[in-house]
Amino acid sequence: MSSNLDLQARRRARLRYQLRQKSGGRPRLSVFRSGKHIYAQIIDDAQGRTLAAASSLDKELKNALKTGADKDAAAAVGKLIAERCKDAGVTQVVFDRGSYLYHGRVKALAEAAREGGLDF
Repeated sequence: MSSNLDLQARRRARLRYQLRQKSGGRPRLSVFRSGKHIYAQIIDDAQGRTLAAASSLDKELKNALKTGADKDAAAAVGKLIAERCKDAGVTQVVFDRGSYLYHGRVKALAEAAREGGLDF
């Protein structure tokens, strides 16, 4: 019987394989959530570089948020990553939710990034 970490790793690998097939050379918006914070970064897999990053630990967000582990924080990070993408010249990305379900904080971040002007 597989452990939860094994299943999570398989789910992440399966999703990344599908993203590679369908991305068409677009950068990837990768999301990581911990118990206390949420992080997002735009990764160009062709060059192996991070183009933009945002998290609930950023100084401009940390003071404004009550906690970094709720939907409001995720929405703020989504808006911030969208702004930073525009500054970097990126408008189209592929959403990489990792092994997380598209629900709650991950969904809030994605919707805020779409409202901020990212296309995925």
